[in-house]
Amino acid sequence: MKKMLLCSLSVLGLLTLAACGNSSADSQKDDVKEIGVLQLVEHDSLDQSYEGFVDGLAEEGFVDGENIKINYQNAQNNQDNLRSMTENLIKEDPDLLLGITTAAAQSLATMTSDIPIVVTSVTDLKTAKLVDNYKKPGGNVTGTSNLSPVKKQIELLLSIVPDAKKIGMIYNSGEINSQVQIDIAKEVLDEKGVDYEIKTVTSTNDVQQVAEKVAASCDGIYVPTDNTMASAATITGDVVKEAKVPLVYGAVSETKLGGLASYGVNYHDLGVQTGKMAAKILNGEAEPADIPVEHAKNLEFYVNPEMAEALGIDPNSIKKPE
Repeated sequence: MKKMLLCSLSVLGLLTLAACGNSSADSQKDDVKEIGVLQLVEHDSLDQSYEGFVDGLAEEGFVDGENIKINYQNAQNNQDNLRSMTENLIKEDPDLLLGITTAAAQSLATMTSDIPIVVTSVTDLKTAKLVDNYKKPGGNVTGTSNLSPVKKQIELLLSIVPDAKKIGMIYNSGEINSQVQIDIAKEVLDEKGVDYEIKTVTSTNDVQQVAEKVAASCDGIYVPTDNTMASAATITGDVVKEAKVPLVYGAVSETKLGGLASYGVNYHDLGVQTGKMAAKILNGEAEPADIPVEHAKNLEFYVNPEMAEALGIDPNSIKKPE
C-alpha cells in the first residue's frame, strides 16, 4: 500500500512538472509577435527596404526567430499573387503587417482596418489613400515615404548636360508613385525652359524598345523610383551606354546597375526607420493612427564610375546638388 502511494505521488509530481513545462512553453509562444510582410516585386531597392526593416526591429529588441516571427511574401509583380498573399497573411491574424510599395500597401489596407500596418517605399501615402494626412494618419496605416528630391535630381542631370535641348523621362504609367515624381520633374523642366519627351512602359518587356527610342532623341534621361524600371535597370543601362546618353535615376541602387548618377533615398536606412516605427506599435507605445508618416532622413549621392568611363565623362566633374 505504501509503495502504491509513493508511486501515485511520483506520477502526480511528474504530471505537475509536465504541466508547468507546457505552461511555460505556451507562455513563451504567446510572447512571440507575428509579422506578415508583403513585397510587390524583387529588386535591389525593395530588398534593401526589407533588410533595413528587419535591422530596425532588431535595434529595438525584436529579433526574428526569437521574440518575433516574420512571414515574408513576395508577389513577383503579379496581381493575382498580391491578392492571394494578402488574404493568406490576414487570415493568420498577425500582430503587424508590412507593405513594401504602394500596390502592396493598398492591397493590405483594403482588406483589413483592424490589424496595424506599416508601409515603406511608398511615394505619396495620401494620394494612395493610405492615410488621412501625414502628421496624424488617422487609421490603421502609417510608415515611410520614399519620395526622392526630384528637383535636385533634375538639376543634377542638367549639370551633366548643361546644353540639353530635350530630356527624356521613362516610367510605368500604372504606378502612382512614378506619376507623382514625373509631375514634379515636368514642373522643374518647364521652369528651366528645357523641352522633354515622356514615354511609358507597362512591363519590363517594353523597356528596351522604349529606352532605345528615348536615347535616340534626347540629350539626357531621367527615370524616377519606379518598380518596373528598377527591375530592368541593367537593360536600360546597356541602352544608354551604347547610345552615350547620361541617365539619372531616382534611386542609387538602380544607378549602380545602369545609371550615371543619383541623389536619392538610401533604402536600407529607410527600412530601418520603418522598423523602428513598427517597434513602437509592437511595444504598445503608439497606434498607427497617431504615428506621423516619415520621409527619408538620409539621402545618398552616388556616381557610377564604370558608366562615367563608358560615356567619356570625368566622374569627379559630377557634383552633389546643393
